[in-house]
Amino acid sequence: MDWLERTATLRQWTKGGARAPHKPLLFLYALSRFQQDADGELIYSAVEEELKRLLAEYGPPNKTTPAYPFHHLASDGVWEVRTHDGLGSPGSGVRELRATGAAGRLAPELRTALRREPSLLGRMARVLLDLHFPPSLHGELCEAIGLELEPAETGRPSSARRSRDRRMRELVLTAYEYQCAFCGYDGRIGAVPVGLEAAHVRWWAFGGPDDVDNGLCLCSLHHKLFDKGVLGVGDGHRILVSQRFVGHSPAAREHVIALAGRPLIGPQPGVHPVATHHRSWHTSQVFHGTPRPGSDLPRARPKEASHTRSQLSPRTPTG
Repeated sequence: MDWLERTATLRQWTKGGARAPHKPLLFLYALSRFQQDADGELIYSAVEEELKRLLAEYGPPNKTTPAYPFHHLASDGVWEVRTHDGLGSPGSGVRELRATGAAGRLAPELRTALRREPSLLGRMARVLLDLHFPPSLHGELCEAIGLELEPAETGRPSSARRSRDRRMRELVLTAYEYQCAFCGYDGRIGAVPVGLEAAHVRWWAFGGPDDVDNGLCLCSLHHKLFDKGVLGVGDGHRILVSQRFVGHSPAAREHVIALAGRPLIGPQPGVHPVATHHRSWHTSQVFHGTPRPGSDLPRARPKEASHTRSQLSPRTPTG
């Protein structure tokens, strides 16, 4: 049985590019728990709150319940559910799962395969991460669920092979003149920019193309906050800041809250800005909550002339 192929083809609700990472999150969580205790099981009532937290942090903005993937993942052949009455899920209702003492774990055949070939777990986890989450979130998601992966653990089934365009980073950074589109940060060591990244607006994992009009040059901090749904890009290419974000320090106010309503810095003339359909996808599928009211204060462009930056040709590989 090709477990990598099965991992890559989980049946999910899809409509108009909507995110539905419920099954992948539960599957990653189950792989992590297997890594810690190969014979253990996940009692729904005991893990419900933790799964809720993961869905709230790494799932789409709309409210959801972990009962849905807990029940439905069994249909993909990688998961099983037992109750007081034996094998089989009582349904996708929270009350039923709690009342029947429902417990889930990886399917017996998969547990056998993972014991026989320990490296398979890491390769399956990589498939789930690559297909459903941007690279900027992989490390912290693994840390959040307690999953330990070796750096060399890679590999995807043929159906998951879609090559990234390695030129995108340089094209996007050049388009935005090597400065963060949100804050103007433009640090470099010699001719090499540091702390600047090419962010996909519509995630690559969800069909986002490696095109400049789907990219933003962002500093590492704002890239992470953009992928977490704290920041977004609204009408008029103005910065959105979620009302759910809370920060009382001067740094949080200056580097995040004060961005609300400010226009993006760049791209340079002649370059297409972020396409409306990519912005709309990010706003509906990633951005959390309601935007904060924008500031009426004008946003000054950094004083340095940008023509010297545009002559740089960094050789840093795409992250």
